[in-house]
Amino acid sequence: MQPLLLKDASHMVDSALAHGRALGCHPLTVAVLDAGGHLLALKREDDSGILRPRIAQAKAWGALGMGAGSRGLAARAADAPAFFQSLTTISDGRIAPVPGGVLIRDSEGHVIGAVGISGDHPDRDEACAVHAIESAGHVADAG
Repeated sequence: MQPLLLKDASHMVDSALAHGRALGCHPLTVAVLDAGGHLLALKREDDSGILRPRIAQAKAWGALGMGAGSRGLAARAADAPAFFQSLTTISDGRIAPVPGGVLIRDSEGHVIGAVGISGDHPDRDEACAVHAIESAGHVADAG
C-alpha cells in the first residue's frame, strides 16, 4: 500500500475546484486527509464561508474514522441519531455525517485517505470529491 502523497492531494484539490467551477457550484472548500486523518492539502475559494474548512475536514475525518463515505454515514445517522450524537461528542465535533466526505482507496481497495468538500449542496460537494479522486487515478468510495 502506497501512502497518499502531497502531489496527489494537491492535484485532487485543484481538480475538485475546477470541476466545481464547471458545474457552477457555489464557492467550495476542499480538504484532503491522509489515512491517519492528517491534513495534506486544503483550499478555500474566495467567498467560501469561514466554517467551510472545518466542515470539509469533518466530512473527510468522519469518513476515515468510521471507514465509510459520509453518504453512508448520513444514512446511518438517520437511523441512529443518538449514536451519531454520541460520535459527535466523542470526536470533539470532528465528524459531519453529510455527503461530501469520500474515502480514497488504492487499486487494491486499501483506504489511503479522504476528500471532504463543503460549499454547495452535499450531492454536488460529493460529485466534486469523486471527480477529484478518480482524476488522480484512485478509487472513490462515497459510502
